[in-house]
Amino acid sequence: MKTGLQTISWRFLRIWQRNWDVYARTWRINFIPPILEPILYLVAFGAGLGYLVGEIPWEGRRIGYAAFIAPGLLSINIMQNSFFETTYTSFVRMYYQKTFDAILATPLNLEEIILGEIVWGATRSLMATAVMLVVLSFFGILSYPSALLILPVAFLGGLAFGAAGMCFTGIIPTIEVFNLPVFLFVTPMFLFSGTFFPLEQLPFWARAIAYGFPLTHIVELCRPAALGVYRSGQVWAVIYLSLFSMVTVPLALFLMRRRLIH
Repeated sequence: MKTGLQTISWRFLRIWQRNWDVYARTWRINFIPPILEPILYLVAFGAGLGYLVGEIPWEGRRIGYAAFIAPGLLSINIMQNSFFETTYTSFVRMYYQKTFDAILATPLNLEEIILGEIVWGATRSLMATAVMLVVLSFFGILSYPSALLILPVAFLGGLAFGAAGMCFTGIIPTIEVFNLPVFLFVTPMFLFSGTFFPLEQLPFWARAIAYGFPLTHIVELCRPAALGVYRSGQVWAVIYLSLFSMVTVPLALFLMRRRLIH
């Protein structure tokens, strides 16, 4: 019996459609976090801490702290929306609601279900990022049209973190244990991926570790796009995220099949 990527057809979009239909019923509530979160962060860090920090050096020029952290907030949003969608939310659909069991009674196979979940997680990141871009635009800290390049970055980054989240869903025994990957995987990236301060402030060994984080490469793509700057390193960031997704997507399919079938 064939398993893995070779069994997947375009039917996985039915999973995306199913999740979209559920999301559409509560979209007003789901849109509140990406609207309020950047405002709260910018007031707390941009206005509060930014008043003490002032301007910081970046790419040979000095920029305001609010302009520096805004792309970091967008990057964090990309990570959290897809990761939490394919961990907590997918686990609830799988374990408590038995949604996966019901779908397996249809012509769709398990790999199509899991890929649909991952792509939906990436879509959640894309939608939330689009909302945040609109909100941040009112603060005058984004450079257009280059800031629009953040949207494809949101989908690529969402795909990477959605697949990583599904890998954890494939091995976590109970929903309470998700605290471990959040603490050991998400929190270090939240703090040390260049989101709130330049990586140059870290010692060499810490910078080397930081560049192993996928969130660091999302920040490396979002900040130049937000500020209208081109950097040659952006190509490597795209390559890193693409390779990361090419590894984690098949791994997620394998781990979820092992969990649910074997």
